[in-house]
Amino acid sequence: MPAPAHTSPNAATRRYDLDWVRILAFALLIVYHVGMYYVSWDWHVKSPASAAVAPLIEPLMILTAPWRLALLFFVAGVASAFLLARRPAGFLGARSKRLLLPLLFGMAVIVPPQAYFEVVEKLGYADSYLAFWGRYLAADGSFCQAADCLRLPTWNHLWFVAYLWVYTLLLWAACRWAPRAVEAARRTVARALSGVGLLLWPVLVLALARLSLVGRFPSTHALVDDFYNHAQFLPLFALGFLLAQQTAVWEALRRQRWVALALAVASYAFIVWYFGHYDSRPVPDAVRAFQRVVFALDQWAAIAAVLGFARQAAPGDSAARRYLSEAVFPFYILHQTATVLLAVSLRPLALAPALEAPLLIAGTFAACLLGFEAVRRVGWLRPWFGLAPQAPRVRQVALA
Repeated sequence: MPAPAHTSPNAATRRYDLDWVRILAFALLIVYHVGMYYVSWDWHVKSPASAAVAPLIEPLMILTAPWRLALLFFVAGVASAFLLARRPAGFLGARSKRLLLPLLFGMAVIVPPQAYFEVVEKLGYADSYLAFWGRYLAADGSFCQAADCLRLPTWNHLWFVAYLWVYTLLLWAACRWAPRAVEAARRTVARALSGVGLLLWPVLVLALARLSLVGRFPSTHALVDDFYNHAQFLPLFALGFLLAQQTAVWEALRRQRWVALALAVASYAFIVWYFGHYDSRPVPDAVRAFQRVVFALDQWAAIAAVLGFARQAAPGDSAARRYLSEAVFPFYILHQTATVLLAVSLRPLALAPALEAPLLIAGTFAACLLGFEAVRRVGWLRPWFGLAPQAPRVRQVALA
């Protein structure tokens, strides 16, 4: 494999600001998934109080829903550019090991409790967890509610890992077989995102995807039929890759951070109004189309604002960054199962949501921290949670 055309002397520089963006985005994801226990939207288990508290919580959930995962795919694209530049020959193998081992382990071991409590709650399943786990691993397709059947095994929240691996494979193929086209795309995108194009062209791409696909292809996270999600996440992943070394674009993001923030706040306010106003009444087609464009504006404006403010902050390296950067992936793998288990455990106490929700958030973070601290100390477990092998310890020999 020839060296990618984009390799440069500074290609291996680590972006500490984006490390912090990734850390904070995954922290928000944990809080978001605790919120899913209380809202009216479908999730694996639901709080008995969800009908009462959903109207209060859902506007807060909408605050990050349009852009949080899109931001993570963008940052993953940037990281892929640095990784590919440092290690072009072993890039695909290293990324596949980092992503596929945790995905397989998570589907087999971490995710099943989520599915178990889902069938207990929704279908009245009364057998033991071990009995269910055997049926889960055997791909039992009989857990159905009307025509809606639970697909087993499932990746649930780990869908992000599966999508990221597929996008990485496509990226590797493009750099392997069409490096000149990749370099041309890099130059074209850098030119297009100068000036007003920085806030215009990504919004247009996202708006076209939402206008043309979201009504026909709702989100499934099933990979093969999730066309709208691919139409938004794959271009953002590719954009992150193409912009990784474009200093002028990053500086433009820094300069336009306040404009981007204002656009994000305004579009968020409209989206909250829209879903509240049309909650139980028909939506005119023109208003629905306008909302989809505003949704795309919120997506990119929020991402641009986050990236711009992170660039402005320019954090350096620290022990906290190094620790949390390593902890992020294990936290992500563990967090949703921890939330489901804690929610089911707390339910008999009938706590008020104002007390229960903070306990769920704190408990989920604590459980993930304990899990990470255990995993990082066990050499054979580390790759199954996306961690690099432990560095060999240097034995200290006393001199007589």
